Amino acid sequence: MCLLGCVGGLAHPRDPARLDTVVVTATREAEDVSSVPATVTRVDAREIRRARPRVSVAESLQRVPGVAARDRQNLAQDTQIAIRGFGSRATFGVRGVRLYTDGIPASSPDGQGQVSHFALDAADALEVLRGPFSALYGNSSGGVIQILSAPPPDSPRAEAGASFGSDAAMRTSLGAAGPWKNREGGYRVDASRFDTDGYRDHSAARRESAQATLLGASASGELRLIANTVDIDADDPQGLTATELAADPRAASAGALAFDTRKRVRQRQVGARATRQLGADLEWISTVHAGQRDTVQFLSVPVAAQRNPLSGGGVIDLVRAYAGVDVRIRSETEWLSRPLSVTVGLESQTSHEDRRGFENFVDTTLGVRGALRRDERNRAQNFDQYAQLDWRASERWRVLAGVRRSDVDFAARDRFVTAGNPDDSGDLSYSEVTPVAGVSFRAASETWVYANAGKGFETPTFSELAYRSDGNSGLNSDLRAARSDNAEIGVRTRGGGHAFDLTVFRSWTRDELAVASNAGGRSTFANAGSSRRQGVEIAASGVYGERWRYAAAYTWLDARYRDGFEVCAGAPCVRPDARVAAGARIPGIARHTGFAELVYAVTSDFDIAVSGRASDRVFADDRNSASAAGFAVFDASATRRWRFGGIEMEAFARIDNLLDHDIVGSVIVNESNGRYFEPSPGRNWLIGIDTRLEFH
Repeated sequence: MCLLGCVGGLAHPRDPARLDTVVVTATREAEDVSSVPATVTRVDAREIRRARPRVSVAESLQRVPGVAARDRQNLAQDTQIAIRGFGSRATFGVRGVRLYTDGIPASSPDGQGQVSHFALDAADALEVLRGPFSALYGNSSGGVIQILSAPPPDSPRAEAGASFGSDAAMRTSLGAAGPWKNREGGYRVDASRFDTDGYRDHSAARRESAQATLLGASASGELRLIANTVDIDADDPQGLTATELAADPRAASAGALAFDTRKRVRQRQVGARATRQLGADLEWISTVHAGQRDTVQFLSVPVAAQRNPLSGGGVIDLVRAYAGVDVRIRSETEWLSRPLSVTVGLESQTSHEDRRGFENFVDTTLGVRGALRRDERNRAQNFDQYAQLDWRASERWRVLAGVRRSDVDFAARDRFVTAGNPDDSGDLSYSEVTPVAGVSFRAASETWVYANAGKGFETPTFSELAYRSDGNSGLNSDLRAARSDNAEIGVRTRGGGHAFDLTVFRSWTRDELAVASNAGGRSTFANAGSSRRQGVEIAASGVYGERWRYAAAYTWLDARYRDGFEVCAGAPCVRPDARVAAGARIPGIARHTGFAELVYAVTSDFDIAVSGRASDRVFADDRNSASAAGFAVFDASATRRWRFGGIEMEAFARIDNLLDHDIVGSVIVNESNGRYFEPSPGRNWLIGIDTRLEFH
C-alpha cells in the first residue's frame, strides 16, 4: 500500500526495509521533497490502477487526508473535490482548487476547473499539495491536484483492457507506448470508452477520452507535447429532496424526467512543456497550452420562471476557448556557502466564452431548444508574477519562501438587450499579493518537522458575478474576493518500511461567498463575512512481514462561519429571508473522515484487499437545516497476475459497499429547490482484465 505524505511510494512488499525516493513537482520544481516544509501526498500508478474502474479520480483521492473527492454517480456533473474545505460550495465542476495535467492548467483564470479529461490509464501518479504553499499557483488555490503521465517505456508495448460491472457499466481501453529509435524520449497514446446505464433512473452516460504524449530529450533539455480529448453524453438525474430520497434513492427528480435534463461536452486541448539548460546553474522552463470546451446542457428551469424577461432560459450553450503561457527561470547558486535555488516566472491565461441561453420548450413540448434568451461574450484573464527561493541552510535546516502577485480581469459584453432585459455588460478587476514561507528541521535521520504560513485569495467565478443583487444591469461589482491567512505545522517520519505523517492546520477567511437571492432563474451572490477552517490530518502506511501492506488516513476538519449573515431559504427569493447564525458549519464538509486498507499477498502474483471509508454527516445548506447522514462502507477486491513471455495479464474483481448500506455520496450545496442529495449505489460489483504486450 502506498500513502506516504510527501515522500511517496513504498517498495515492493517483499523488500520492506527500502523506501523509494520520489520526485514530485507540486512545489513547482522537480525534486526529492522529503525535506520540503509543505504537505504533499503522492498516489502512485499502482494504487490508481489496482482493481479500479479508472472512471473517476475520486477512486484514488479518497486515500488522501484533507481531500473530499466525491463521485456523484452523474457524468453530467463533474467530480466534487474540496481540499481542507476549500471548494466545497461548487455545485458543478471544481472551484477553489487548482488542477493540472503534466504542468498544464485544467483551471480557468476565474478558478473554475474540470477533471473529466484526466487520463487515468496514462497516469504515473497523482499529486496533491495542501496548505499555504498552494498560493504559489495563484487565484483559487485552496489546494493543488496534478496528474502526471507515465514516462515512455524502454521498449515498445501495446496495452488493452476491459471491465464490466453493475448497472451495465462497461469500460474498454487501448494504449501504445515506446521509445524513439535513439531512446531519447518516446511516445504514449491512450484511449478509453466508458458506458453505463447508471445507478439511478435517467443517468445513462457515455464518455470517450484519449491522450497522446510525445517526449523528446537531450543532454541540454526536454520537450513534452500533450494532446487530449474528451467527449461526454450524459443524462442528468439531478439531486433529490429528502422526501424523494427516502421514497426511492434510485429515482431521478420529476423535473429531470419532464425536461429530459442532459449534458453534452466536447473538449480538445494541446500543450507543450519545454526545459532547457542555459548553463551549468541556469534552467529555463516554459509551458504553453490552448483548447476549447463546448457544452450544451438542458436544465429543468420551469416554464413559468422563464416568463420573467430576466430569465436566461433553460438550455445552456457554452463555447469556451482558452490559452495560457507560463515562463520561468531557475538558478542554482549559494548563499553563506549553502545551496540556494531561486525561481522567477510569469504566467498569463485567457478564457473567452460565447454563452447563449435558450428556452427549454417549444409550445407545450418540454426538453427541446426554444427561443434565444441570453447571448454574451465573456472574457477572464490573469497576469501573474511569482518568485520562489529554496535555501538549504544546513544539513538539518531548509527554508522555502515565495511570493506571487495576481491580477485577474473580467469583461462581459451582453448581446441580448431588450426592453425588459437591460444591458448586462461590465468589467471588473481583482489583484492580490500572496506571500508564503516555511521551514523544515531534520529531527532524526528519517524524521522531519516543518511549519509554514501564507496568504491566499479566491475571486468570484463568472457565474457568481453574472447578476447584481440590486436588480440593475452589469456584473456584480459589490462582490469582493475571499482572502485567507493560512498556517500549518507537521511531522513526517520514515523507517523500517513504515511511514507516518501528521499535520495540524488553520485558515482564516474573510468575505466568504454565499447565495444572496434566487429568482427568475437567476442566482445572485454576496460576501458572507469571515470563516475559519481548522483541523488535523493523519496518514500511515507500510508493510508488515513479507505479505501484508496497510494504509490509513484520517481527517478532522472543523469549518465554520465566524459571522452571521442573511441568505435566501429557497427560490424564488428577491431579498434574503433567513439568517445563518455565527458558528454555523460550512456546508459540504464532513467533520470526520477516514480511510483504511489492508492488502494480503497470497502469492507474489495474487493479492486480496479489504478497505473501508467513513464520513461524518455533511450539512447541505448554509443554515444547517438539511444534512446527509454519516456512513461507513467496506469494499473488497482480488487481483491475479500472469506473465507468458512478453505478455503480462492482470485480472481483478471487486465488490463495493459490501454491507449494502444506503448512503448519500455527495450533496449539492445550497440547491435552491432543496434537491440537495445525490445517493450512491448499494452493493455493486466489477470485474476486469488488463493485458500488456512488450516487443523486444
